[in-house]
Amino acid sequence: MSTASRSFGPGRATAVAHANIALIKYWGKADETLVLPRTSSLSLTLDGLATTTTVTFTGARSDSLSLDGEEQSGEALRRVSRFLDIVRGLAGIEQHAQVDSRNDGPTAAGLASSASGFAALALAASAAAGLELSSRELSRLARRGSGSACRSIFGGLVVWRAGHDDLSSFAEPLDCPIPLAVLVAQVNAGRKAISSREAMRRTVASSPLYEAWVQRSAVDLEDALSALRAGDLGAAGTIFEGNALGMHATMISARPAIVYWEPDTVRVLDAVHRARDAGLPVWATMDAGPNVKVVTSAELATEAAAWLSTRLENIPVSVNCCGPAARLISEDERG
Repeated sequence: MSTASRSFGPGRATAVAHANIALIKYWGKADETLVLPRTSSLSLTLDGLATTTTVTFTGARSDSLSLDGEEQSGEALRRVSRFLDIVRGLAGIEQHAQVDSRNDGPTAAGLASSASGFAALALAASAAAGLELSSRELSRLARRGSGSACRSIFGGLVVWRAGHDDLSSFAEPLDCPIPLAVLVAQVNAGRKAISSREAMRRTVASSPLYEAWVQRSAVDLEDALSALRAGDLGAAGTIFEGNALGMHATMISARPAIVYWEPDTVRVLDAVHRARDAGLPVWATMDAGPNVKVVTSAELATEAAAWLSTRLENIPVSVNCCGPAARLISEDERG
């Protein structure tokens, strides 16, 4: 990987990364500081829902963050500064940074904006700081900002190996013999009331179903990988849907309960089941939020989206195919 000084001028770099949708979920940390997960996970990086981030190291007295054109303060800025501290420590520099980040999808709505956001930040900040990191090192770095960001370093189908320490917890790409696509049914683009971090903590601490889900998730991952290798989308999709619904069951059983679902969430889930009964290969999955993602084959994605759209008035349904790995871009590309 080229350093910022070779490609983009000293102290400045821009990167773009794409959101990923977990097919076998990450939910719950074994280590909060290192962001080590309780389970391994499987995801698909999407060609939509990207984040573009520019990092410029300056002589300013403190870090600054602009998100979608608005200056940020409070926890959002503190979280980025803590991450930049890690980069500064690796690079042996002390300069503060100006961070300008833009999402082409909703922020903090359960559409994996933190995954694309911290993957782009990891790549841009490390390049601007003059670091030359391997893809695995970038994945480990991105994980420190947001667990799922470690998967957005890579394109296509990605597995995150839970590991047991900083060195052993990283994501890596996998071959996928089945061309997959993900439909996004956007129920609510607003910011969710409970952050994923807080919801994870509450679930791990208080859900009586959580440990059973953790044990089952390990089985789900191996069974899903076997199904994909065999070209059996039906078996894989059934596992994906069950794993996601099981994760939400752990949240609902937490105390106090965490319920991200809205009435339209249930409408979408019902429509997915009816579409499957009609012969379409579609399976629902959800992250921490009300929006529903639908896993299907790339070949039938447009047909499935049209079928759902006619039955889901006022709920936009978009088609997202396999997306690329995070990459550095030039100022001209940034626009």
